[in-house]
Amino acid sequence: MNRKLFVQAALLLASVRVLLAAEPLAQGDDGWTIAKTTAGLTLYSRIRPGSSLKEYKAIGGIDAPTTAVHQVLNDVDSYPVFMPFVTECRIVKREGSATFTYQRLSPKICSDRDYTLRIDQKSWASEGGMAFLNRWQPANDVGPPQKKGVIRVSVCEGSWLLEPTAEKQTRATYRVFSDSGGSLPAFISNPANEMAIRRVFAGIRRQVTLPKYAHE
Repeated sequence: MNRKLFVQAALLLASVRVLLAAEPLAQGDDGWTIAKTTAGLTLYSRIRPGSSLKEYKAIGGIDAPTTAVHQVLNDVDSYPVFMPFVTECRIVKREGSATFTYQRLSPKICSDRDYTLRIDQKSWASEGGMAFLNRWQPANDVGPPQKKGVIRVSVCEGSWLLEPTAEKQTRATYRVFSDSGGSLPAFISNPANEMAIRRVFAGIRRQVTLPKYAHE
């Protein structure tokens, strides 16, 4: 092979490697594709029919009992301390096993957003300890009226599943699909959501170490 052909072949091989590296790592039968893997966290995504926005699922370990992690998730008044972009969060009301919470977010890349969610909770005894499931969906009609200069989010649904994997170890599965509204394009919203999810796990892992969440 002459030098010119060798160089062309090398460039082609390099291009193929770049394309392969940019491809998702794996895809399951349910459409979930591994978007990113980091230490202790695997992030999956899939396209919602009729939307350019992605639905996300993240699975990661947390070095704490499920009961302690659940306490962190229920401590909504503290969300502005450890949840990314949350500047205001409070309980609007409780109704049976459901909790209605109002949240206001101040992302750096766009104007403020807010919404009210209905969070339904379930728990059950499993091998190794208690398991918890929190599911949420919009309930803006229950919360405060829309504020001037703040975009009201009408699509925000997801869940937290907490499963014990050892005496003081939790396997957390986080799912979310949201549309922040406004004119923010998908090519900005999707990467921003991926970054926010990683920060959510990092914030919970720090918060759960505080003594007030210790569980006997």
